[in-house]
Amino acid sequence: MCVSTIAFDEWVREVLARTEAALSLVLPPANVEPIQLHQAMRYAVLGGGKRIRPMLCHAAGQALGAPSQLRDTASCALELIHVYSLVHDDLPSMDNDNMRHDKPAVHIQYDEVTGLLVGDALQSQAFIVLALDVFDVYRQVALMRILACATGSLGMAGGQAIDLASVGMRLSKTQLEVMHQMKTGALLRAAVKMGAICGDGMSADIEAGLDAYAQAVGLAFQVVDDILDVTARSTLLGKTAGKDAANNKPTYVSTIGLQASLELVARLRLDAYAALAPLGKRGIRLAQIADMVVERVN
Repeated sequence: MCVSTIAFDEWVREVLARTEAALSLVLPPANVEPIQLHQAMRYAVLGGGKRIRPMLCHAAGQALGAPSQLRDTASCALELIHVYSLVHDDLPSMDNDNMRHDKPAVHIQYDEVTGLLVGDALQSQAFIVLALDVFDVYRQVALMRILACATGSLGMAGGQAIDLASVGMRLSKTQLEVMHQMKTGALLRAAVKMGAICGDGMSADIEAGLDAYAQAVGLAFQVVDDILDVTARSTLLGKTAGKDAANNKPTYVSTIGLQASLELVARLRLDAYAALAPLGKRGIRLAQIADMVVERVN
């Protein structure tokens, strides 16, 4: 289906529904041993979350004509990695949060050991999904490399390490940006890249534009999260509000102030728009996702 033939909210509902269905299929059944682990994996993954990474993957893939089966599979791998990171982030040894997606965190619903194992198993499951024979060998290797790099010490895990080491410290704006481009931005950039690789016709200018877009949206997503941690209620966030301030963690709001953070988000949206120029009208879904990310603060 052409990306411009249905309204954005309908497109979002479609992506959410197909992502939920695809994730349910790629996760181990809840009645297979080890039963508690498999139940907890499904508890963590299904029935919640914004699914921003699958949206980005589908939008970039659709822009480059990627088949739906490839987009679904890549999106599942991305979401499994994302949820693994959330389950581990919530553990007492990390951010020590008791709520996620409007329900008890995995280590609260089950126990801390199960939470640790759920994260480990979801990380492995993501690469099991990418090993399915729906991809040709070139795409398979490229997708695995992108996801592994986004997840490791120079990506999400490294960003989390910097975040934990920075508690009680005052970071510069540049240091804060580096941390968040690793912790949050790396997987968002991977989502755009992986969606695009599932399609065809990737020119140098489109590749550069998509990367610049993903950089802008990834940073905007984190700045908005920092703003919402100060301004929103837990019931709206789906997780505990005010945790960053309570834990004395550096954020954009604590570093540059609330008004400057709002202005930065507005500039990042314009940067995202500009980066999509090489795609022309094919970039409409990606532009709409940028709007959705930024307008969470309204």
